[in-house]
Amino acid sequence: MNAFLIMMAILVVLAIAVFSIYNIIVKEHNAVQRGWADVITQERQRSRIIPELERVLQQHQDYEKELLPKITALRQGINALQNNNIDTKLQNHVDQTSQELIKGIHVAVEAYPELKASDSFAKFMYEITEQEDNVGAAVRIFNQNVANFNACIQSFPNNIVNGFFNKKQTIEIFSDSKAQAAFEYKPKF
Repeated sequence: MNAFLIMMAILVVLAIAVFSIYNIIVKEHNAVQRGWADVITQERQRSRIIPELERVLQQHQDYEKELLPKITALRQGINALQNNNIDTKLQNHVDQTSQELIKGIHVAVEAYPELKASDSFAKFMYEITEQEDNVGAAVRIFNQNVANFNACIQSFPNNIVNGFFNKKQTIEIFSDSKAQAAFEYKPKF
């Protein structure tokens, strides 16, 4: 009877160990799936925000392209007025041009809080960099989860439990072939 209880205790401990290992493998696999979902989410966010930024930036550029010739023409008209020659027609033209330009700028300022395209370019580049960093961070987390999962299913005794119950295969880490091509060093694993 004593031997029977010892055998039952060993079987219970073994069953608990197998269930624990099984659950660890499931948890690690879920972490990999969650990590990949985060990569996709960041990529989707980047793909949504960049076209919107490009559109706003293009509007700024178009407006400034339209505004610059008007300002140059107005400046030339004002410079022509400063030459001791009295020209009421030119004065009227300069006044009308100035009023139209000011109205246009006022409307543009209401539509666009900031008119400097260079600032928009800087913000655009910052946003792109931030999106790239977010995608890169998500990929690093995914790769870490993959490494943890692969180590989990390849180590003993987890590999035995995985072979009998989970039957999960190792997952390849995310790699960028363009980035790898830039390195002369190739590790031999």
